[in-house]
Amino acid sequence: MNDSPPQPPERGPASRPDLLEATPLQPAAPPPRPGGTVIIVVPVLLVVITFLFWYQTWFGRPLRDQEMANYLSDFSAPHKTQHALSQLAERIARGDAAARRWYPQIVRLSGSSEPGLRLMAAWVMGQDNKSPEFHQALRKLVEDPEAMVRWNAALALTRFDDAAGEPQLRLMLRECIVRAPQAGTVSLRVKAGDSVKSRELVARIQVTDGGASVEVLSPIAGRVEGAVARDGARVAAGDEVCILSPGDEQVWESLRALYLVGKFDDLGDVERFARGAPGRSERVREQALLTAQAIRRREASVVTGDKREEKASRKAASAEATR
Repeated sequence: MNDSPPQPPERGPASRPDLLEATPLQPAAPPPRPGGTVIIVVPVLLVVITFLFWYQTWFGRPLRDQEMANYLSDFSAPHKTQHALSQLAERIARGDAAARRWYPQIVRLSGSSEPGLRLMAAWVMGQDNKSPEFHQALRKLVEDPEAMVRWNAALALTRFDDAAGEPQLRLMLRECIVRAPQAGTVSLRVKAGDSVKSRELVARIQVTDGGASVEVLSPIAGRVEGAVARDGARVAAGDEVCILSPGDEQVWESLRALYLVGKFDDLGDVERFARGAPGRSERVREQALLTAQAIRRREASVVTGDKREEKASRKAASAEATR
């Protein structure tokens, strides 16, 4: 690439000094209209405002220590707190010892009333599997009322060689039933085969005729396998609305974790994916095969009472899963 500054255009015949006198006079340009400046300034302001908004919300923007302290103590703007947690996860992952000063704030956030902050705190705490305070906090989060928080905590606990979240890892492989939070008339927003994101609207429940409606959100990212409730039908609180299958990323993460802590009871769920479930990626099938083999190896060593074999199996599994 040529880094030299752009050269001015070559002078053509029309700009030759000896032809200037022969050039007919042009009428004077009209004075600029008052609105012309506004036409120019408004688009520029829109671009600047858009950039500033993006820059302020971009998690890749490095934070100064004072910003980090403010964002971790003031939860009025959750996206800023999530920004700080994202930066801390990167620092911890690269072994930055200075990040330890923020550990008490991370543990405190794991008890936040905001599920999104608890979810992200669980992910951050999984980056340091030598921290006893993180380990203790994650054991509490594996009982969280929100499924996604429980699952993130279960995944993080495997890095501590802790199988406390193993039942949750198994649930990550199964279909999820979305239920009506209140009684009313259901209005579906999805159909079978649709892909949905976590917290995406799947239905509305009209509580009273002409009154307020309640949103029904997807608890996971995945695919709609089918609608249980009929569109326009009356449902009671707790009735099934639709069934979701977990997305590939969720399944793959669960299989990787079960490679480390999976038990014999998990084999049925794991082997469904090892056989090549319809619509699943090859990566998921390959991981399921590896996970099933690791579980069988581990169970065999327990049955034979060979503790050395069991320890070696877990060590090999840990090394494979962290690649």
